[in-house]
Amino acid sequence: MSSAASAPRTRAAAARPDPPAAPYAAELRVYLLVENLRRQFTAAMAAPTRARGYPPQEGQHALIVEVAPGLAIERVIDLALRAVPAVEPGILFVERQFGVLEVHGSALDDVRRAGEAILGGIGAAAGDRLRPRILYADVIDEITDQHAVLINRNRQGSMVLPGQSLLVCEMTPALFATVAANEAEAAAPDITLVDVQMIGSAGRLYISGRAGPVRTARDAIVRVLESVEGRDR
Repeated sequence: MSSAASAPRTRAAAARPDPPAAPYAAELRVYLLVENLRRQFTAAMAAPTRARGYPPQEGQHALIVEVAPGLAIERVIDLALRAVPAVEPGILFVERQFGVLEVHGSALDDVRRAGEAILGGIGAAAGDRLRPRILYADVIDEITDQHAVLINRNRQGSMVLPGQSLLVCEMTPALFATVAANEAEAAAPDITLVDVQMIGSAGRLYISGRAGPVRTARDAIVRVLESVEGRDR
């Protein structure tokens, strides 16, 4: 071993700090401001099956964010809560590929400021989100009793009744099911929000009721999702 290799480090070299680690980028996939949460949708948000937090209340406003990689959502929630402590997190979930956050509050301005803090912290703009895509939408009229039994077996809330119309809708990214469900209930308040699946590879909605309101809900979903601006895949 050479003397140069074994020579002790100088005091200046020993005191020099290591260079800071390079920051890691977070991809913004979903950024949604959902105003005036409706009653049934609020109930669905208050009791998600995999990610319980502080439950929202009817009439509050929510911000829903999805980023990749999944663990980047821990930085996202820190940005939001430090900037606006008044907002409450309802969902914080790290799935296989993405991280999901929902925060809500009674003051719309608070929720907006939390969103601005998130965007500033990760160096993104709302328009950087993905544009939603409807994969499937269908209305099944006069659903049979056997069909209703199978659907209701896996439900944790409201049920579809035999003879009703059933709207099924699937979209990507999955979190767009949230704004779709809230908008459907706003357009047709007497529908039944049977199920909202908003985490995973695709979002899915089951909505039942009379034929007219169910079709009104479907049209509202299509309208709100087509109005979202963003980037393609």
